[in-house]
Formats: sequence, C-alpha cells, structure tokens
Amino acid sequence: MGETSLIDGRNAELRRLPDWAAVRRAHVATAEDIAEGATLVSLNRNKKSHRGIGQRKSIMTLFASAVDQAYLDEICELEELEYLWLGWPVTAADFSGLERLRRLTYLKLDSPRNVAHFDPITRLPALTHLFVENAKHMGSLDWISPLKDQLTSLGVEGSMWTMQKVPSLAPLTGFGFEALFMTSVRLADKNLIPLAACPNLAYLQCARFAPKRQFDDLKALRPDIACSWFDRYDT
Repeated sequence: MGETSLIDGRNAELRRLPDWAAVRRAHVATAEDIAEGATLVSLNRNKKSHRGIGQRKSIMTLFASAVDQAYLDEICELEELEYLWLGWPVTAADFSGLERLRRLTYLKLDSPRNVAHFDPITRLPALTHLFVENAKHMGSLDWISPLKDQLTSLGVEGSMWTMQKVPSLAPLTGFGFEALFMTSVRLADKNLIPLAACPNLAYLQCARFAPKRQFDDLKALRPDIACSWFDRYDT
C-alpha cells in the first residue's frame, strides 16, 4: 500500500467516516418510513417530513440534513444517539437541547448558519469526535476549552467556497486530541507553536495557513506529528 493510501486510510479512521453505501440504504423520505427498531437512519427534511422522528428511540446513528429548529428539537429526544451528522444546511439556532444526548460520541455540524453559542456542545459527556464546518458565527476557538481532555479528534474547517477564519490556535494549547483537521482555514496569527504542547497529537491535516518556518519549527519540536506540509510545503 502506498503512502497516499495509508494517509487516506488514517484520515478516514480518525474522522470516523461512515460506510456511505449503508447510509444510502438507510435513507428514508419521512419519519413514518423508519422501520421499527432501526438503529441507522438518514433523513433529509422536506417541509415537515421529520415530524415524529423523536419517537424512534432505537436510532443510534443519524444523518440529518436541512435541520431547522423543530427537526433539531426532535433529534434531541433520541437519547440513545451515539453518532450524529447534521448536514447542510443547519438553520437551527438553539443547540441547548443537545445536552440531553448523554451517549453521543460523534458530532458533525455542516454549515450551522445561525448558531451563535456553541457552548451546549461542550456539555456532551461522551463526545470524543467533533467536527464543525463553515460556522458563520464562530469567532474563536475559546469555547472548545472544556473539551480539552475529552476529544480524540477535532475538526474546525471551512467549506469548498468559504475559508473558516480562526484568530489563533492558542486556545488549543495542551489539548489531548490525537488528530486535528483544519482544511480551508485562514489562521490570523500564523502561529503553530501552541500545537507543540498537545501531548497526544499525532496527525495534523490543515491548510498551508502559516509560513514554512512555522511548520519547520513545529516539526523540530514535534517530529512525531504526521503533517504533509512538513516535507512538502513547496510542492
């Protein structure tokens, strides 16, 4: 297996990417179509097609898109949920209900347009994998600090069309995660050295958002971190 295949495989593992064929098979048009006892469900809201999903208590893995506030409120009734992928667009603004999901280990937010307060996410006691993409109102990474000793993987990323603006990586100093994903990110202070103080960090996938010297300095401090920019900055 070539180096690229190894990197892609590790990337998929750390991101906990799903079996998309299984997700497609689990797709339903409305909550009424969910089979009794189903544990994996995919539902793209169309008007009120989500109504009743909160009563499908067996669901453990959910792929939901076009998530408005009413849909999210029902999702937060699924207290057996372990894996939740909120796909584009997420128009719900109040995330306080997420605190009910005490078993949730994985959360992906794709384009949360109206969320100004992300704090409820930090009160998910089982959360180990968090990915936030294209968050319009995320001004800094300070809010993530309560998850310092909890996360295995963290992704804060932009989209294909929009760069996520991050003032500084300083709030991540000392985090215990193993992997950090920051593609499509514009880093304001251009300083990577806070990541040297993350003792378990082994995999960094990011934009080329700092000068080569910063990547060189990080590599000198932490040669154990796998990052493509360490050796291929100019390619």
